[in-house]
Amino acid sequence: MKKKKILFLGESYRADAITWMSGLKEFGDFEIITWELKTPSNCLHNRILRIFEFLFAIFKIRELIKLHQPDMVIAERTTSYGFLAALSGVKPVAIAQQGRTDLWPETSILLPLKKIIQHYAFQKADLIHAWGPIMTLSMIKAKVNMTQVLVLPKGIDLTKFGNINKATPDKICAIVTRSLLPEYRHATILHSFGILNNKGIDFALTIVGDGTELATLKDLAKKLKIDKKVNFMGRIPNTELPTLLQKSNIYISMPITEGVSASLFEAMACYCYPVVTDIPGNQSWITHRENGGLVAIDDHTLLAEELIWSFENTALREQAVTTNRAFVEKNANYKINMKIIAHKYHELINSNLPN
Repeated sequence: MKKKKILFLGESYRADAITWMSGLKEFGDFEIITWELKTPSNCLHNRILRIFEFLFAIFKIRELIKLHQPDMVIAERTTSYGFLAALSGVKPVAIAQQGRTDLWPETSILLPLKKIIQHYAFQKADLIHAWGPIMTLSMIKAKVNMTQVLVLPKGIDLTKFGNINKATPDKICAIVTRSLLPEYRHATILHSFGILNNKGIDFALTIVGDGTELATLKDLAKKLKIDKKVNFMGRIPNTELPTLLQKSNIYISMPITEGVSASLFEAMACYCYPVVTDIPGNQSWITHRENGGLVAIDDHTLLAEELIWSFENTALREQAVTTNRAFVEKNANYKINMKIIAHKYHELINSNLPN
């Protein structure tokens, strides 16, 4: 039987996207064709060029469709690739909202246009992914037909992210695995470790990932005199991440907005105690000082206090990481969830076949 083809519109290099596509290949036996914008959005000049690229993207996508004849189109972000998927002319279409809302930043002058684009994408989609319940709130507000929404995280591979931890028990071994971008507030994290250092508390901090803030953050670590204890790993293959998580006892993530974080699930799977920002996207999974710590945005003093409290309360931490592993096994198992998603795609394709 001939393999079904899916055209994926989105940044194919992202770990999140790789998980999505790998799951569809493994559990749906799909062939995946990818397309993405080529211009990076790392400066104003490139952002302008990217807008022009976006405006003419549909013609390139339609050429690709003519060449490959995909059975379905899937896309990430309702305000960009999701809109292009809706315009593609292929049915069925599945789009995924990536954050709590894709209408971000909320101060953007393009917000009214983004709302129109998103509305069109929602209307044309046959299936809308909400990777977690927090995403449904903005969908309800946007008057989405909720019968077309599948609320289910892609999950993580629990055989790779195993339930073992080899962190040194006598000091804080913390890890951060988010991209080095302003919205992830790595500077807040470094300032909190500056406080720990001044108090004479021993620690090792591993920062995984790359981004525009790298040079600034390295300079800040030197200024705070903690550069010898901070290891900037850069971007690493996802296959190397489990080992680093299993050598850490605390996972830190301080974003100002959050949808559903695969990074958090990965840390929870590897027995890392999570300390994250007190925002709705994290409150879905973390209850303060029960299975993790919740800290106000941009409050490095409070973060330092929470890290000390978390490290000193060993019994609570040990109970929390066991609870978190069980939660991930039940709710975010890639092998279960991606099987459900792949099956749903086959159903949609079959329902769109001509009689």
